[in-house]
Amino acid sequence: MHPRLPGSALRLWLGCVCLALVQAGFHLSDCGPGPGPGSRGCSGSGASPPPDSPSAPVNVTVRHLKANSAVVSWDVLEDEVVIGFAISQQKKDVRMLRFIQEVNTTTRSCALWDLEEDTEYIVHVQAISIQGQSPASEPVLFKTPREAEKMASKNKDEVTMKEMGRNQQLRTGEVLIMVVVLFMWAGVIALFCRQYDIIKDNEPNNNKEKTKSASETSTPEHQGGGLLRSKI
Repeated sequence: MHPRLPGSALRLWLGCVCLALVQAGFHLSDCGPGPGPGSRGCSGSGASPPPDSPSAPVNVTVRHLKANSAVVSWDVLEDEVVIGFAISQQKKDVRMLRFIQEVNTTTRSCALWDLEEDTEYIVHVQAISIQGQSPASEPVLFKTPREAEKMASKNKDEVTMKEMGRNQQLRTGEVLIMVVVLFMWAGVIALFCRQYDIIKDNEPNNNKEKTKSASETSTPEHQGGGLLRSKI
C-alpha cells in the first residue's frame, strides 16, 4: 500500500510541474517559421549564426518584373567562399512562405516563378558556405504588374519600334533624294560652264567678222574704175 502524501506536499508538487510546463511552453513560443515549409527556428541562443558563417548578401534587387515571374539578384563579399544560396519568398501580409535553395553553384541570381499578378512580395536572400548559412539579407519588397499593363507596355514598345523604323526609312529616302538633286545641279552647272566656254571662244571670231564687214561698207566701190566728172 502506497503512503499518501500530505495535501500541502501534493500542491507543492503540482505547482512545480505546472511551472516547468509554463517555462517549456514559453521557449516553444519563441520559435518562429524557419527557412523551409513546416520547419521552425528559435530566436534564442541557437538563432545566432556560427562565427565562421558568411555575411548576408548585399545589393539585393528584383528585375525583369512580369505578371507571373521575376528575377532576384544579389552580391556577396569578395573574400568569402559561397557555394550556394537560399531564398525565402512570401506575399506581403501573408504568412505562407516559399523556400528556394541551391548548392554547388556560384550564380548570383534566381528566377521566381508562379507569381500572381498585381501582388506584393517580400524576398530575403541567404548565402551558403561550408560553415553554414548567412543571416538573411535586408527584405526587398516588389509588386508584380498586371497582365493588361504589361501587354499595353509591350504594344507601346512595338509601336515605338515601328515608328522608329518608318522614320529611319523616311530619312534614308530623303537623303537619297538630296543626293540625286545635288547630282542634277552639278550636271546643270557643268553644262552651263561648258556652254559658257563655247560662247566665249566664239566671241573673237564674231568680232573679226563684224570688223571686216564694217570696213567693207565704209569704202563704196564704183563701176568703171574712176570718178565721174561733170562737163561745164
